[in-house]
Amino acid sequence: MDRTARPLVVIGAFSASLVVGLVLMLWVMGGLRHATAPAAIGGPFQLTDQAGQTVTEKSMQGRPSLIFFGFTHCPDVCPTTLFEISEVLKAMGKDADRVNAYYISVDPERDTQAAMKEYLSSFDPRLQGLTGNAAEIAKVLSEYRVYAKKVPLKDGDYTMDHTALVYLMDRDGKFVSPFNINRKPEDAASDLKRYL
Repeated sequence: MDRTARPLVVIGAFSASLVVGLVLMLWVMGGLRHATAPAAIGGPFQLTDQAGQTVTEKSMQGRPSLIFFGFTHCPDVCPTTLFEISEVLKAMGKDADRVNAYYISVDPERDTQAAMKEYLSSFDPRLQGLTGNAAEIAKVLSEYRVYAKKVPLKDGDYTMDHTALVYLMDRDGKFVSPFNINRKPEDAASDLKRYL
């Protein structure tokens, strides 16, 4: 072998082993999976709506869905968001009947079917409030990558810290993106109609 080629071969072999090592390390640590594909959002669930009907991921098929996670004792973010979703549905006119709108509880301890029914009576009647037992709620929170944590209050009561995104799912129940409702209801409605 040529004397000048030998260092190049050594450097090439070292570089190749370094690349292989880095790829293996990324793969083992999970970084490579996240670098090549976005995290899956959504999955199978079974919950009950405010009318006592069972709702699963299959209920989303054939229509785009807006999903918001919250709780009935929420003082500000939840009622504001539900009002904004209601305004978007109103702006859609008859097309609103072709959209699923779900409010999923992060507080199964207090959010019974009856509590959800009373709470949602102030909003668009197409909004379905979904709740379940602690295990069922934990499963759907995990599948949708939702953060929710009980925060004790001084009086012995508690509130909930939680993710406050509105999820847009397509007609196949696949995650599209967070849905922006902080705009004119007509603009949001026009955007949503693209997924019908």
